[in-house]
Amino acid sequence: MGRCNNLGKLNRLTMLVFALVILLTGCKINYSFTGVNLSPEIKTYTVYYFPNRARLVNPNLSQSFTEDLRDKLQRQTSLNEVQDNGDLIFEGQIENYDVRPMSIQKDDMAAQNRLTITVRVKYTNSVNPDQSFEQSFTAYEDFDSTSSLSDVEDGLVPEIVQKLLEDIFNATVANW
Repeated sequence: MGRCNNLGKLNRLTMLVFALVILLTGCKINYSFTGVNLSPEIKTYTVYYFPNRARLVNPNLSQSFTEDLRDKLQRQTSLNEVQDNGDLIFEGQIENYDVRPMSIQKDDMAAQNRLTITVRVKYTNSVNPDQSFEQSFTAYEDFDSTSSLSDVEDGLVPEIVQKLLEDIFNATVANW
């Protein structure tokens, strides 16, 4: 009787293992630690230079934005960069680079100023054309009005660019 009981336990254990194997091999779960949600057919990307068309021009912004976008795609995807006609194409321009007073206090003096950068992006997905779009992305940082733009620009611009890149990444390859 003890032997039959052990066979029953063995059969149940075998059935449980078998059911788990079937369940695990039958289910396909896609996940990514970077949030990338791309079709497996997409293998390459191209980032074209983003010229600065803003009225106020930061001379380094075009180059640094373009390079930072390339770096982000290289680091956070498994795609390969190609010079032209990638499966994904990023192109556009810097439309706005502007400083405006914020938080007006007494005597019409601003307590803070806001540096705003707007980038127009044309995203082309040649594998899934319905995901292609053209839109502007805007990000900003505030700074104390007692500081001049030239005093804070080197610290603020990289922060704003990182916000822009995150928004662009999420709208394109993360597809959020």
